[in-house]
Amino acid sequence: MSADTLAKIVVRSQSGDAEAFGQLYEQFYSRVFGIVMQRLRNTAEADEITQEVFLRAYRKLEQLKEAAAFPGWICQIAVRLSINRAVRRPPETACEPSSFEVMQEAPGSPDAELMQVEDAEQLRDGIDRLGELDRRTLLAFYFDGQSLKEMSVSFDSPIGTIKRRLHTARHRLHDVLSGMQTA
Repeated sequence: MSADTLAKIVVRSQSGDAEAFGQLYEQFYSRVFGIVMQRLRNTAEADEITQEVFLRAYRKLEQLKEAAAFPGWICQIAVRLSINRAVRRPPETACEPSSFEVMQEAPGSPDAELMQVEDAEQLRDGIDRLGELDRRTLLAFYFDGQSLKEMSVSFDSPIGTIKRRLHTARHRLHDVLSGMQTA
């Protein structure tokens, strides 16, 4: 496609001609896809980002001042979006997902039961190391299942105070448990 023809198609696209933008899409799709694929090395992601590149180009096309600069402009959008995706991509796991499913499906396994017993013992030890008020507050809420209203009556304190005590007791328990793990 000549530079003059390209410039005319870009100008028509800028004036709202969807068919002209379709021509630009057909002309530049493989180039944009190649740029994105080179950075992401994943066909599904590259296809998704390529679509995003053309959507962004369509929305911002009126900001392009020189129609002849369209090829470089759209390639720059492709580079930026693919780099953004690569940077924000979650890290890949080295294990097959099925290996995690096996662990989740076997809650009654001896290892899981042992871990649960050890966690419960550590929690009980941590609660025992708390002060009397913190211990009573946590036991009433989590083990006795008392509501805040019920706790307010039994502790003879307003609900706001009970909430603050729970918050404080949880943080103290967290600190105690963290200290036990590092020891």
